[in-house]
Amino acid sequence: MSWKFDDKQPIYRQLIQQIRVMIASGVYQPNERMPSVRELALEAGVNPNTMQRALSELEKQGLMYSQRTSGRFVTDDKEALMELRKKLAADYIEQLFESLAGLGMDRGEIIEAVTQWRKGEES
Repeated sequence: MSWKFDDKQPIYRQLIQQIRVMIASGVYQPNERMPSVRELALEAGVNPNTMQRALSELEKQGLMYSQRTSGRFVTDDKEALMELRKKLAADYIEQLFESLAGLGMDRGEIIEAVTQWRKGEES
């Protein structure tokens, strides 16, 4: 996984978002043991304390759980995982609409453009 960061928001929030995407997309499977904090921090090129903060927040969100001697694992809560995918999808759609609105398109034009794109995908 290639970790990408920008200066627009704190690194730990970007870590949370990127790990959420990895969970939703199946990079990390339900009940899969996560790499250690140090391994993830090294891979991402961040301080282990920053990674620990991000993973703790993902636990609070119910996307991970800890087993005292075994480490952290991805949740197997199907409802939580489905909600995660829905939330990420909504975020991506919102970003799309904001980007296209920045080009001067109104909502109807955006929907028409998406519809036309979809028709091209089905051909």
